[in-house]
Amino acid sequence: MSDLSPSSASLGADIRALRKARGLTLAEIADRLERSVGWLSQVERDLSEPSISDLRQIAQCLGVPMSMLFAHSHVPAQEQGYVVRAGARRPMGSGEEGLIEELLSPDLTDDFEMVHSTFAPRSRMQTPADRPTQEVGYMISGKLDLVIGGRAFTVGPGDSFRIRHEPYQWANPYDAPAVAVWVIAPPVY
Repeated sequence: MSDLSPSSASLGADIRALRKARGLTLAEIADRLERSVGWLSQVERDLSEPSISDLRQIAQCLGVPMSMLFAHSHVPAQEQGYVVRAGARRPMGSGEEGLIEELLSPDLTDDFEMVHSTFAPRSRMQTPADRPTQEVGYMISGKLDLVIGGRAFTVGPGDSFRIRHEPYQWANPYDAPAVAVWVIAPPVY
């Protein structure tokens, strides 16, 4: 399987979970895609395989990068839904602001997702985020400056922090990368 092969065992479940997390119906997404509800239902149940063009449109409708709908490598059947190997994490986002994120959760079907985030030295979030989530982060290495709900904090290795549906922004003005693990509920990627 190539690096751009969908993980068919969880692709439909991930699409369904993302759609539901955004409060969208099958009919709403099918209408945006100009496809039938039946076709989309089959995709969500892994009974029909969408084309690359379909995946691009689905990702756009769900507001996620297309890479989110792809696996890095083949996952043995006995590990699907249970284990994510270090070299098989799915990338999320574009990395434009100096943030590289990888999904640690096996899929998006739980009430939360776990994300591994690496913040490049001298990088910063350009626009504050405010999402309808509860998030907890745990710093593995480096330091990160955070503004959460108007309060400024600097966190380092072993520190953790929480964001409850409030505006936040991060910056790594330091010379070393900062690495954190986040738990986000409900899943947003």
